[in-house]
Amino acid sequence: MHPYLTALLIALGVVFLFFVWICYENRKRRKRILKKIRRTFGQVPDREYSPGDIEAISHYFRRKAGGSFCIDDITWNDLDMDRIFMLLNQTMSSPGEDVLYCMLRMPLFDSREVEKREKLIRFFAGHPEKREKIQVLLSAVGKTWHGSLSDTILALEEAPEVNTKLHWLMLAALLAALAALPLAPVYAFLAFIVLSSANIVFYYTGKDKIKVAAYLDCFSSLLRMLSLAEQADTVKWTELKEQMERIRRGKQAFRSLKKRAFLLTGKNESTGDPSQLLLDYLRMVFHLDILVYNSVLREIKGKTKEIMELLDALGELDAAVSIASFREMLPLWSRPEFTEWKGGHIGLFAEDLYHPLIHEPVANSIRTEKGILVTGSNASGKSTFLKNIAVNSILAQTALTCTSASYRAPFLKVMTSMALRDDISGGESYFIVEIKSLKRILEESRKREPLLCIIDEVLRGTNTIERIAASAQILNALDRDWVLPAAATHDIELSYILEKKYDNYHFEEEVLENKVVFSYLLKKGRTTTRNAIRLLELLGYDPEIVKKSARAAADFEKNGLWKEMK
Repeated sequence: MHPYLTALLIALGVVFLFFVWICYENRKRRKRILKKIRRTFGQVPDREYSPGDIEAISHYFRRKAGGSFCIDDITWNDLDMDRIFMLLNQTMSSPGEDVLYCMLRMPLFDSREVEKREKLIRFFAGHPEKREKIQVLLSAVGKTWHGSLSDTILALEEAPEVNTKLHWLMLAALLAALAALPLAPVYAFLAFIVLSSANIVFYYTGKDKIKVAAYLDCFSSLLRMLSLAEQADTVKWTELKEQMERIRRGKQAFRSLKKRAFLLTGKNESTGDPSQLLLDYLRMVFHLDILVYNSVLREIKGKTKEIMELLDALGELDAAVSIASFREMLPLWSRPEFTEWKGGHIGLFAEDLYHPLIHEPVANSIRTEKGILVTGSNASGKSTFLKNIAVNSILAQTALTCTSASYRAPFLKVMTSMALRDDISGGESYFIVEIKSLKRILEESRKREPLLCIIDEVLRGTNTIERIAASAQILNALDRDWVLPAAATHDIELSYILEKKYDNYHFEEEVLENKVVFSYLLKKGRTTTRNAIRLLELLGYDPEIVKKSARAAADFEKNGLWKEMK
């Protein structure tokens, strides 16, 4: 047999074996992904987050946020909503986590939008095989290394073009060496090896590669989305018709990109596609990705709207699957019931409400059509209860899932002023930060739109007399038909001053012989316990200090005056 024919057959055999190996590895990878999908659905997500991950993911939301009401940064941080997001985030792709985060910060206020989202969540919850098919497809999109996928892809709008003349010249030299193999095998082969080595070195050290390296991953992310869009035609379920139509429109905008797509980088460890191993070598030797870079870049620029529509539709599917998984994970959940606000006081009714971040939480119920004032000692559960109301109101209008036996209220804007701290960088004291936070709530309350506002320890940053005087006026100003205020306070005086406008509730503790026991159960009325001085005694304070403290407190309650120390 002719030596060239033998070499050709060997080469074809190697290619065939490599193709079989790729098919085998892809099938094994798909089984591995499917196994993970089945293992993790309905479980607490195990993803580890690096510093800055959540901030990067939030960029998509900040692009989308516009004129409509959003959960502002103060409220988001007060309620530790980053951890709530992490608890929900069982997404398979970067578009999924971008959109899921955005959902949590942009509550729905339209019953039609609520019903559309609910149908999507229920579809995935009730059809595991179809859900798994979508998740496998989404896993091929994967997650970018750079945070928000919107940042990654939209960076292409600013990407520079490169001069490819030298790369074309080197490609021509390589092809000439290959063409010369039949004529001078040894010299042509040596020339090919030398040129290939030089090309590989130039690939990694040349300024063109360095210039475009950051953008090649951007191309990769877009191409993986387009690859999924190509498979959208296999999904013909009516429940996903709207999303699939948007995906197809996005695909059509980039239809001429497909022929050159495989030449660009497909590097992404999260997808684990073994075929990229061969393509990576071809790119290193022939610079294929750099050669098509300019033409692909021109095809993409100016199509931000189409890219975002594609990202929106893919992310919406992934986020809905995550919410279905969240529901499966919860020991108790309910679908919120939204009532129509027709004027008059806002009503909020929730049974067995519990906080999703607390292990073995104590559930409480609340039924109110007016503001509530919660009193009690430190660590008794006041702040957690109020956060619980706010978190569930947000979950009701975003994930359409409440951690309660039932939840009924109108669509509510949610604002809080709770976990504040000094602004050291801005040079502002705690009190300045606090009054600015309260001012934004007061300004929002002037709009005749249902508002839930949660305040923890009103004006704690100032002296007792001014705190009580100003707090009473602020809470009184929030007593409007369209505002549902809820506040926690240590100032019992407020429970008397505002008795006609606010319902009083409290948490209490029991001091036993050597410990304090909290029930964390909400009770009607203001607190009546006085255990702070009793705790001094329990912790071994000087008996004389304890005795005199108790006597001074009793005298003040009787006479309303503090006696001068002698």
